[in-house]
Amino acid sequence: MRIAALGLLIVLATGGGAAAQTQAWVQYVQGGAQARTMTPAATCPEVVVDGHALPMQLRAGPAPGFDDRLCQLDLPAGARTARLEGRPLPLPVRPPRRILIFGDTGCRLKDGDYQACNDPRAWPFAAVARLAAAQHPDLVIHVGDYYYRESPCPAADKGCAGTPSGDNRASWKADFFDPAAPLLAAAPWVFVRGNHEGCGRGAGGWFRMLDAAPRPLSCPAHSAALTVDLGGLNLYVLDSSGAPDALAPALNVADMAAQLDALKMDLARKPGWILTHRPIWGLTPVARLGPVGPIEVPINRTQQVAVENRDLSAVQMVVSGHIHHFDSLSFGNVRPAQLIVGTGGDVGEWADTPRVRDTTASIDGLEAKRLSFERYGYFLLDRDGDDWVGVFRDLDNRLVANCRLHLRALICWGARPGTP
Repeated sequence: MRIAALGLLIVLATGGGAAAQTQAWVQYVQGGAQARTMTPAATCPEVVVDGHALPMQLRAGPAPGFDDRLCQLDLPAGARTARLEGRPLPLPVRPPRRILIFGDTGCRLKDGDYQACNDPRAWPFAAVARLAAAQHPDLVIHVGDYYYRESPCPAADKGCAGTPSGDNRASWKADFFDPAAPLLAAAPWVFVRGNHEGCGRGAGGWFRMLDAAPRPLSCPAHSAALTVDLGGLNLYVLDSSGAPDALAPALNVADMAAQLDALKMDLARKPGWILTHRPIWGLTPVARLGPVGPIEVPINRTQQVAVENRDLSAVQMVVSGHIHHFDSLSFGNVRPAQLIVGTGGDVGEWADTPRVRDTTASIDGLEAKRLSFERYGYFLLDRDGDDWVGVFRDLDNRLVANCRLHLRALICWGARPGTP
């Protein structure tokens, strides 16, 4: 966040040495998993599921900035194999045993703030995705903010020279689909809408390609609240792209409340996690004060008001990004834990620090045990009986932190230096 904050890539050779690209992935939508593909072909392809050829349906035809076709197919529950144009698609593991979480992955080009997209250390999303894919997750959760290339790269800036910009196919390909390719090939995904996919920014690409609705929506639409049933654990996906952080305007609170109302009974009775781009309970660095800093302010007031007096008894954890660091906030059993993993590639807050800080914090009226740091990397959760155990690994695949989620308690601690 900057406060001012599935499947696979298939490359098919064509005649004469030209290259056409068909990109495909598997993602969760309401009711199950869906295969999607972007193809330059004139018709949608077939997916061979357990030996049976099933035609994909057209989701969206060519449009300004998007010169391909978007096709989709609801995958039958219990399918064992699926192949698109001879290549395997990753299928759901239910219940999943290993879940990969990260977000805020794009390369920032906006308003005089130009990240060096051509430098793999300055914009390391491709490396993070490659390292994460090697962990063989059963499921990938992206907590939002895919599209960052909003402004053209300045002519004299070699760090981002040659990059596309604007909400179009080329920018989404450069910002997300190309660097994510190995991880898209590894597992199905759950996509969360970020504020960078909001109206006036990347909403066109979001609604066309990644939103879970059966057909592309258009602004000022919101992404509908989504429940992903993983078998004993539900993921409740909320659209907080338009939820102001510092204030709680009545209209925005009502929008969030309507999404919560749609999930009301499940949030009280069926164990699960809320996935929403903006943390319900988060702290963002705004100033550095020597060895004492950073100084932080709380967010998100809109969602905090929306969840007041709601029965979230079955919600263990809220999973978010938006703030470009790792943060765990554990309130015991009084409210769900808050996990923030906005570490996928975009630049962090200037006032933040890579130092691992094991502290306590007061937010929205409650004290929380907290572990936080600013690093690029990914967070991996493995099922351990009724608990989940997690590790955060950085850009060099070094272990930075360990965590355990037990009921609503998310306890994290820094790894000892030199731990592999």
